[in-house]
Amino acid sequence: MMRVYRYVLPEVREQLRYWRSIAEAIPDRELRKQAIDSMTSKQFHCEGGAVYAAANLEMRHVLIPLIVAFQTISDYLDNLCDRSTSMDPNDFRMLHQSMLDAVDPAEPLHDYYSLRAEQEDGGYLNGLVKTCQASLKLLPSYPLVADHVRQLVGLYCDLQVYKHIRHELREEALLAWWSRHESRFQAISWNEFAAATGSTLGVFMLFLAASNPSLNEDAVAPIHDAYFPYICGLHILLDYLIDQEEDEIGGDLNFCSYYRNMDQTVERIAAIVLEARNKANLLEHPAFHRMIIEGLLALYLSDPKVSKQKQVKQVSRELMKGSPLTRIFFFINSVWIRKTS
Repeated sequence: MMRVYRYVLPEVREQLRYWRSIAEAIPDRELRKQAIDSMTSKQFHCEGGAVYAAANLEMRHVLIPLIVAFQTISDYLDNLCDRSTSMDPNDFRMLHQSMLDAVDPAEPLHDYYSLRAEQEDGGYLNGLVKTCQASLKLLPSYPLVADHVRQLVGLYCDLQVYKHIRHELREEALLAWWSRHESRFQAISWNEFAAATGSTLGVFMLFLAASNPSLNEDAVAPIHDAYFPYICGLHILLDYLIDQEEDEIGGDLNFCSYYRNMDQTVERIAAIVLEARNKANLLEHPAFHRMIIEGLLALYLSDPKVSKQKQVKQVSRELMKGSPLTRIFFFINSVWIRKTS
């Protein structure tokens, strides 16, 4: 945490100030609004993701700009699709081509706005993509993780397309998508798979792994298997858990709402926590990955939204039972960060 406070957070905020200055000059009013709003309301996504840079401070000059740029693309496109002037899945797919391009340094840029009315972003999205591509070229072992990164990003892009289409079509589309992957993930349900695809943590961990010039190819698949679907699934299920009330009011898709009741919600999230811990223990530097897991539980379960939802508060208490000291530390730390940020 000393590394995070001394190095990571100040440099993340410096990067965000730079991208905000670019966003403020976007010519199109709607694109400008969504770019600025995404950074205002989702700054903590970049701050949380950049924790991975604390594990290799000597490469933070590459990892922090990379993680911030990639997460900023994700948050910007999520805003564009959530509050879209379009309901065209082809438009959503074209927008998210930028994320696939961002993780492939050899890929040329595309016309990401070609299927929507808003066009002029002053080079904002292209700049983010090019920053990612340039950073990846500086990661010595990126070729070893590139296929795994593209797979995770491809699934993320699929989710963003299917969950943002017309409400009456999205569940059918998500289930059809799940049917193509179900055989590989029989220990989880369709809503847990979909939730896991919505996390960028697996991508960030692979970026971190690629920053090590001595990365062994045999170490890559276990990282993928630990993060997807378990650590990634925990990340997004906790996010949905605390957002249930506002999602119900707004008519937004919430993957926790597909559990039968709160008992099943607790049971399934607890099972995913257990599997995430077991998988983390098989990785190199297991304490780091366990810290990520306990940090996720603390971060989300300390959110002020929890205390305002009676059932979610009960779930939180169950999940925090037997809480290790690490999680208690992060719980207190998360409360403090919210008060000071």
